[in-house]
Amino acid sequence: MTLLSALPPADAYTVTGSGQRPSAFAVSELATASFAAVGQELARLVTALNLDAKAPEVSVDHRLSSLWYGYSFKPDGWEMPSLWDAIAGDYQGADGWIRLHTNLPHHRAAALKVLEANADRDIVTKAIKDWQIADLETAIVAQGGVAAAMRSRSDWQDHPQGRAVAREPLIGWNGPRNITLRDRPQATATRPLAGLRVLDLTRILAGPVSTRTLAGFGAEVLRIDPPGWDEPGVIPDVSLGKHCAYLDLKSPAGLERLKDLLTQADVFVHGYRPGALDALGLGKPERDRLAPNRIEVTLDAYGWQGPWATRRGFDSLVQMSTGIADTGRIWAEADKPTPLPVQALDHATGYLMAAAVLSALAEAASGQAIMDARLSLARTAELLATLAKTGTGDDITSADTKDYNPTTEDSGWGTGYRLKSALTVGQATMNWRLPAAKLGTAQPEWPLLAT
Repeated sequence: MTLLSALPPADAYTVTGSGQRPSAFAVSELATASFAAVGQELARLVTALNLDAKAPEVSVDHRLSSLWYGYSFKPDGWEMPSLWDAIAGDYQGADGWIRLHTNLPHHRAAALKVLEANADRDIVTKAIKDWQIADLETAIVAQGGVAAAMRSRSDWQDHPQGRAVAREPLIGWNGPRNITLRDRPQATATRPLAGLRVLDLTRILAGPVSTRTLAGFGAEVLRIDPPGWDEPGVIPDVSLGKHCAYLDLKSPAGLERLKDLLTQADVFVHGYRPGALDALGLGKPERDRLAPNRIEVTLDAYGWQGPWATRRGFDSLVQMSTGIADTGRIWAEADKPTPLPVQALDHATGYLMAAAVLSALAEAASGQAIMDARLSLARTAELLATLAKTGTGDDITSADTKDYNPTTEDSGWGTGYRLKSALTVGQATMNWRLPAAKLGTAQPEWPLLAT
């Protein structure tokens, strides 16, 4: 089997452009390599499907790939909503720093209940200053919230979860099975994924980045969210190319509708923690029954083994836990946590998820057995920690006019400009048929099958 297991070697693709994200870590190198992983696996798929007369060459623009790790969309005459809740952020406790992630109302409520504070940042700051940060982290997590104490790299490597993550592969492939790919006559060398149905049950950033990438090469992506769900600071960036629908999976009708959608899907991408789909009545045996020919890729925050395998988490929290924010603090000679300049763990994991989908598709198209893929933000953090900084040129902090497509995109919030494609695979570049759309604006159905 040749399923993706590592970043591609540097001589497997061409790099154009230069520059680097200012960081203690090789953020720009990770960006370029993760795009290259998508390109390598897409090229394998194009070859397996005989869509091109020759093996496609892969080219990555180093500057643009670095920029895609930030915001890819620039509003024209309006502003994107804030990414962060007013309480979210870093706080100093009695013996170190802790980060609260309070963007979701129930996570904010959990943290405030533990702190016995109201939603005022000054009051929260005072409430935290006498806490031992490990005790506060434990208390907030036990209450159903999300928080992360800042640990050093050595502390994380000695932590039971750090040791568990270090033993995991970058991409965990599980459960070999033979599948039959559905014919897609609309697939071409310029749009290799045209007609591919991708059911997207991911949120926030990593998973949505993966499905946005697949949509960029022609896939038909249907994103499902609970009624009323929104991520205002993120959705204009990651809903590009997708149909976004609401569906209540806690209702019998909603769950049955999801099952119907799954039976017609070629790819299922989700971010449910271990056991969560089982609780919905969608355990693996049921998914195998409903969609035996699906390719499935999933992620979690802190890895799939160890005491934190079911812990909720986000990029900014994993950076605190794994020593990234502390290493950045030392590098910057700062007196507080210094995270990566972008949410690189989310983005890298997202592109690797897309590459895993393509890898499984290429295997299946070649008549080989495939497996389901599992990734995690914490394991991606370990990958980043091993990469060497090799970039030269100016620091990349923001995009210039030349980095954007010259034509505007009419998103669901207003017009704006989207970054140019960072990846070329033979005749194919990232190009989206649909502009970014608000959540809940489509019906929970496969558009090309709707009557």
